[in-house]
Amino acid sequence: MRFRNAFPDREFVMRSQGQVRFVRVSSRTQKTVAAAALGLIGACCVTIGAMAVSHTTQAELAAREARVARTAGLVANEKRNIAALTADLARRQAFIEQMVDAHIGDDGSSTNASAAPQISAAAPDAAGLQRIKAEQLALVARLTRYADVRARSASDAIRRLGLDPAAMTRTQGGEGGPLVKLQTGADGSIDPRFAAMGKSLARMGALESGLAAIPQVSPAHVAYVSSSYGYRADPFTGGAAFHPGLDFPGPKGSPIYAAAKGTVTFVGQRNGYGNCVEITHGNGLMTRYGHLSGFHAHVGEKVEGGALIAAMGSTGRSTGSHLHFEVRVNDRPVNPRPFLEAARNIDKDTR
Repeated sequence: MRFRNAFPDREFVMRSQGQVRFVRVSSRTQKTVAAAALGLIGACCVTIGAMAVSHTTQAELAAREARVARTAGLVANEKRNIAALTADLARRQAFIEQMVDAHIGDDGSSTNASAAPQISAAAPDAAGLQRIKAEQLALVARLTRYADVRARSASDAIRRLGLDPAAMTRTQGGEGGPLVKLQTGADGSIDPRFAAMGKSLARMGALESGLAAIPQVSPAHVAYVSSSYGYRADPFTGGAAFHPGLDFPGPKGSPIYAAAKGTVTFVGQRNGYGNCVEITHGNGLMTRYGHLSGFHAHVGEKVEGGALIAAMGSTGRSTGSHLHFEVRVNDRPVNPRPFLEAARNIDKDTR
């Protein structure tokens, strides 16, 4: 209604050359002209909008092409990084294998890189990394076998001494500390092959450490033993007596050495032994050194096999300068001779 009322019939008076004319413009004509004008305006708006949309689309396409170009550059750069990383890892792997060959020898095992071609067809840039992974797993298997062989040799050597190898691998005393998990997978898991290697190396370490704590170093550099372990005629009374160790004769002041690694737990005098040093080696093992003229160790000191701990003398119940040497297992004396004699072959057997 308002639209119709806006365009009523109109008459216009026009004067020309002294004549008066009346020009009538109908409502319909006015509406037609108005509609045409609106249409023209609308067409102009559409054209302008289309031009704006076209410009926006071109800008988006240009930005997208720039992003694609940047991504392609990053991919190319990553490929170069992967190639450099692969070459670096290959050099390190070769170095590790050379070190392993130098220390444990070549056991004839070969690297199985059969998985590499399966990956290279789909991702040729990853083929080098896959080959290194196969070589790494082969090295893990080799180290596991090596640790198992060393553990068996140490176990056999311990058993020949009449001791229990299982006791060497049991925890002595308390354990603790912060939890630091080992993992080989991105999900926090550990590859069973790496776990097996860890267990084998731990067992080898425990057995060889236990073996190193078994008396196997001669406590005195002398030519002979003057009195053996067992029953003998007592040097003072002449009657039958039990001698719980070995006597090593030598000049006063001769050096006395620790027979194995351990902790010095006694330095002082004991009845019958005179000046005495005792070393605890763990797993119930203890060595005692008697009739000393001087000390070179103190209680609490950790010593290695062959460390200087005392000087030979003739204190206590003694007839002359010598070392009385005992090996005790759970405070019971045992014959030291098998330990010292077996030591000659222990190093050879465990290599």
